[in-house]
Amino acid sequence: MRLRQVALIAHEIAPVAEALSAVFGLRSAFRDPAVEVFGLANAVMPCGGEFIEILEPLRAGTSGGRYLERRGGDAGYMVILQSQESLEHRARLAAAGVRVIAASPPARYRFTHFHPADCAGVLLSIDSVTGEDWRETFCDWPAAGPNWRRFQSEISIGLRSVDVQSPNPEAAGRRLAELLQRPLAPRSEGWELALDRGLIRFVAPVDADGTGVVGIEIVVGNPAAALERAVSAGLPVAGGAVMICGVAMRPVDG
Repeated sequence: MRLRQVALIAHEIAPVAEALSAVFGLRSAFRDPAVEVFGLANAVMPCGGEFIEILEPLRAGTSGGRYLERRGGDAGYMVILQSQESLEHRARLAAAGVRVIAASPPARYRFTHFHPADCAGVLLSIDSVTGEDWRETFCDWPAAGPNWRRFQSEISIGLRSVDVQSPNPEAAGRRLAELLQRPLAPRSEGWELALDRGLIRFVAPVDADGTGVVGIEIVVGNPAAALERAVSAGLPVAGGAVMICGVAMRPVDG
C-alpha cells in the first residue's frame, strides 16, 4: 500500500497552486470534471509519482464548504492511498463498521471514500487501478489525467509523509493501523504508521478543530533553497516548513 495523493481544500485554487509552484516547482496537470458531482473543482499537481490535489467548493452547502468553515479556512482535506485491489479493502473496512461515503463502480479506476469519523478523523480513500502495479513509481493514475508525466517538477520528486492531527495521536494511530493492517510505532512528536511506500504520522492538535491533515513532507533536491524561495514569495516559514493552504509543507532530502 502506498501514499499516492494528498488533497487540500481552499476558497480559491489559484493562490495555492501559485505558492506550490513558487516553492516546489509543481504544475497543474489536470482538472477533473468528475469532482463536480461533489460540488468541487480541482487541480492535480504531480510530485514525482505522487500528487497534491487542490479542491475548491463551487457552491454553498457542499461538504467541502462546510469543512472549510469547520477548519477555519484553507486546510488539508484528504489522504488517498493506492493498493493492488481496493475492492478487498472496501469490503473489509465496511465489514468492520467503517462507513462508505462515496464509491466507484468496479471500473478500471476504483476508489472508496471512508467517513472521517470512522478513520481517525481524516477523510480517507483507498484506490486501485486495474492492470497497474502500485509499486512502480510512475504507474498510471487516472485521477491525474492522461498526461501527468509531462508536468513533472524539476525541484520536487515525491511525497514522503502526511501528518494527521488528533487530540489523542496514539488512539488515532492505533485506529488507522488496525484498519489498514499496518505497523504503528512511537516517535518523538507522536506516532507513525508505515506504509509500503510513505508514512502517515499522528500529531497533537495545531488548531482548534484538532482533526485532519496538517503537514506534508515533500522530497526535494535542496530543502534550504525551497525555504529560501518561500521567504522570497512572502510565505510564512517556521521550523523548516512553509505554510501553504493551512498545511505545514516540509521540504526534505531524498
